[in-house]
Amino acid sequence: MNMLKIGFIGVGGIAESRHIPAVRKLAEKAVITGVSDVNHHRAQQIAETYNIPGVYENYHDLLENVDAVFISTPNKFHAEISVAALQAGVHVFCEKPMALSTKECDEMIKAAEESGKVLSIGYHYRFMKNAQAAKKVMLEGEIGEPLVIRAQGLRRRKVPGWGVFTNKELQGGGSLIDYGCHLLDLALWLMGDSVPVEVMGSQYNLLSRTPKQVNLWGDFDHSTFEVDDHVTGYVRFENGASLLLETSWSANIKEDLENVSISGEKGGLDVFPFHLNQAKHGLLLNSEAAFIPGDDNPGNPQAENFVDCCLGLAEQVVKPEEARRVSMLIEAIYESSLTGSSVKLNERKEVESQ
Repeated sequence: MNMLKIGFIGVGGIAESRHIPAVRKLAEKAVITGVSDVNHHRAQQIAETYNIPGVYENYHDLLENVDAVFISTPNKFHAEISVAALQAGVHVFCEKPMALSTKECDEMIKAAEESGKVLSIGYHYRFMKNAQAAKKVMLEGEIGEPLVIRAQGLRRRKVPGWGVFTNKELQGGGSLIDYGCHLLDLALWLMGDSVPVEVMGSQYNLLSRTPKQVNLWGDFDHSTFEVDDHVTGYVRFENGASLLLETSWSANIKEDLENVSISGEKGGLDVFPFHLNQAKHGLLLNSEAAFIPGDDNPGNPQAENFVDCCLGLAEQVVKPEEARRVSMLIEAIYESSLTGSSVKLNERKEVESQ
């Protein structure tokens, strides 16, 4: 088997903490041969720390020397770099969200189709053990047709005080596009082929624009805070199902809450922690899993799936068309919040206001 030569574009925290270690565990299939970052000193440090031979100031030069890349840049550059890599004949793993708009997502998908290369997006929650168990339960029809889905990703006073997370120009948004996107993607994946047709949403940031806030994840400037720190959304599907989304970096709640809960016609389930809730034999049964197989670090199977797809050994767990749907819903939630109206969805194009 030929070794897959992998490069990294953007070597910040997520690259060093998740993606680089995961790829290094695949030494029999892949090798990291180069890195590139706008902070060239940072790229040199990473290369020295992990014994990576190539350091490139211009990512285009890196593309000439690798088979695949991991892109971990600010969201604004996801589409531009992904398209350039695909057009150069390089497989792409791009961190979430896929892009800042469905239009950019479409450009990425078109480039992947024309190049014949793999395009995967970093929705790693799908690779969590509980999520994999929930997907199996859904596929086996244990709870029947999904009716109402609740996706919650709520943190208490944890606005990221590092990086560019609160920069709207570079990131496109705040808690929804950074954190809530994971729970939204997971919910859609578990639902299967349900088609969203209408969205309503509201976004807030009053708390983070108030002086002297207690924040557990570092300091940030309240006077320049311009993204959302709390978002709610309601999605209606073609088959009548509905999804209630709530996500926050900074909510006045008792404690953090993270879950996807699905109520179906035959039963229901919760993902975190995993519970299966059914009515059988004249009883109401709540089942817990005594054991769930899989890797405790979802970054490992995520990287392996990407590498195996590049080598033609596996099918993608996160398909670009699915990641596009997440971006489309995020775009619609933000638009609904700004206009005060629901947004009708046209999956072939972008969003259309009512």
